[in-house]
Amino acid sequence: MVRQLSAKELFSGSNPLVALELKMPQKRKELKIEGPNLWYLTGLITSDGCLCKDGRHVDITAKDQDFLQLIKDRMGLTSRVCIKNKNTSKQAYRIQIANKGFYDFLLSVGLMQNKSLILKQIKVPSPYFIDFLRGLIDGDGCIRKWIHPSNNKEQWSLRIYSGSGEFMKWLKESTDSLLKVRGRLYREVNALWILKFGKMAVREIARRCYYKDCLGLDRKIKLAQECLVSYQGWNKSKTVYG
Repeated sequence: MVRQLSAKELFSGSNPLVALELKMPQKRKELKIEGPNLWYLTGLITSDGCLCKDGRHVDITAKDQDFLQLIKDRMGLTSRVCIKNKNTSKQAYRIQIANKGFYDFLLSVGLMQNKSLILKQIKVPSPYFIDFLRGLIDGDGCIRKWIHPSNNKEQWSLRIYSGSGEFMKWLKESTDSLLKVRGRLYREVNALWILKFGKMAVREIARRCYYKDCLGLDRKIKLAQECLVSYQGWNKSKTVYG
């Protein structure tokens, strides 16, 4: 029987959680997820995941099949990547993680069932916040570039979406204090919360979160790399602290 890990055990003392080893049921491969990968996966589940009602399964859905296959391979998962809503306009892919210990870990750091509107802060150790944030961006984030119509200069923005205002306020405070970047938080008419960053903040987030050989969604890794080298003439702006 797997012993449940309490939040106190996971985050005791000054040492952040660096590894999580959970025993799978008999005849299943042992699940071992470590530091950066653990917190990237937690960020991805926070944005694009679902904790099932059975208290054991965690579902991750994405439009990119290769991305979920990468998650499966890097995390050592035995579950198959399956088609969801096949042959419809909403066709996507999903993978399920079946592990009671991992499910309980997610509960202990602040996730829950039906989390979209009620999510609050997540207990992320500071050294792994960049990995958690990268998971959020790869799930519910949008990195965009365009040419400004008046000055003909390249512009960049990053938006992160959520239905929970309390979670987004915590996220804004965390990016502000840990990454030293300013984002603007606002709410759309459809009640969706958006945290938006300007071009200098986007570049700093890209530099910190999308580091060499990091685990992530390939197209967003490429966008982050492009942002870092796109325009060398950028000056400091109010979106990044001096």
